[in-house]
Amino acid sequence: MSQKTLLFYDRVKKVWQEIAQDGSLDNIGFKLDVYKKMLSFFQVGDFYYFIFDVKRGEFEYINENISKVLGYDRNISALEFISNIHPEDQPYFIEFEKNLNIFFRNLPLEKITKYKIQYDFRIRDIHKKYKRILHQMMIIQHDDEKNMLRSLGIHTDISLLKSDGKPKLSYIAMDNGPSYQDINTRGKSDFIFPEKEIFTKKEKEILKLVVEGKTTKEISEFLNKSIHTINSHRKNIFQKTESKTVADLVANCIKNNWI
Repeated sequence: MSQKTLLFYDRVKKVWQEIAQDGSLDNIGFKLDVYKKMLSFFQVGDFYYFIFDVKRGEFEYINENISKVLGYDRNISALEFISNIHPEDQPYFIEFEKNLNIFFRNLPLEKITKYKIQYDFRIRDIHKKYKRILHQMMIIQHDDEKNMLRSLGIHTDISLLKSDGKPKLSYIAMDNGPSYQDINTRGKSDFIFPEKEIFTKKEKEILKLVVEGKTTKEISEFLNKSIHTINSHRKNIFQKTESKTVADLVANCIKNNWI
């Protein structure tokens, strides 16, 4: 392991220690059945999920699908993992982690578990090929002092959806609260910019069901609305997103953080 890599890891770990501070991590177990339900808030494709111990700066659990996505063994350490992040994306990685600490410490305590953090970065797989990963994470344990202690995350391979461009950071509300996208991470006090909402509340509800693969009939029955009403909403959704197919819609949702 090179000195440069160890220095990068040391800087990242210091950020994680600042996020967790003196918080006490309970031995709550993995409760994977509960956490799997939380994954419904995340985009899924070619992905794996994990639980991260922020205080130690180490993975607590990694789903075996990491071998499918990156070829790594599920026992990979945090040091080994971040040593494979693209050098050009490492500064973004550190800035995003610092930014989320500011974001969460400015939230009301009850809102900390109501947001999903989302950003992307490139990482080298076992075959030395860089893939772009969509990193999505939510806090699942914190203390009363707003020290973030444990998180649940999911990594999705979006190499085919985003082949270039700078990494972007967003905070997505999971309770109909305000979401924020393309955050300015350069130390400005007004680093949060409200998301421009393009969908109605009903359209967002239907959009999520369409992306999950539900048919018009299934959505109609689930929401107890007529097929004509659902088709009307679907038409508006496809027009607003400039999507021609469901595959287009899914890709656009991921790229634009719409759900």
